[in-house]
Amino acid sequence: MINNETTPCLTLYGIKNCDTMRKARRFLEEQGVAFRFHDYRADGIDSRRISAFVDTLGYETLLNKRGTTWRNLPEELRDTVQDNASAVRVMLEHPAVIKRPLLCAANGHLLAGFSPSTYLTFIQENV
Repeated sequence: MINNETTPCLTLYGIKNCDTMRKARRFLEEQGVAFRFHDYRADGIDSRRISAFVDTLGYETLLNKRGTTWRNLPEELRDTVQDNASAVRVMLEHPAVIKRPLLCAANGHLLAGFSPSTYLTFIQENV
């Protein structure tokens, strides 16, 4: 067990019914890591927060171009994504294109995607 505090110092951003999100949530629970889950669809996401994520990770990392949501967007809309601001606009309109899971520590450090080894390292360095 890495952290058994009741006050979470990590926030896991994503969409509840995503398979990778389920794996990440299960992993954190099995490790005894306290975290708060933020569902983009249920809880929403604002431009300030997405902009902060993009400033930290870059829109290329945060924008999931491999998913079906991106592929189902009109080509004209996909073509508008040329920089941080245009990527943020698309992510606000279509939160399912935001790479998930996104793990955020209280100190502002971010980790996009999921693998058990990178999560362990991130937790050890940030919790």
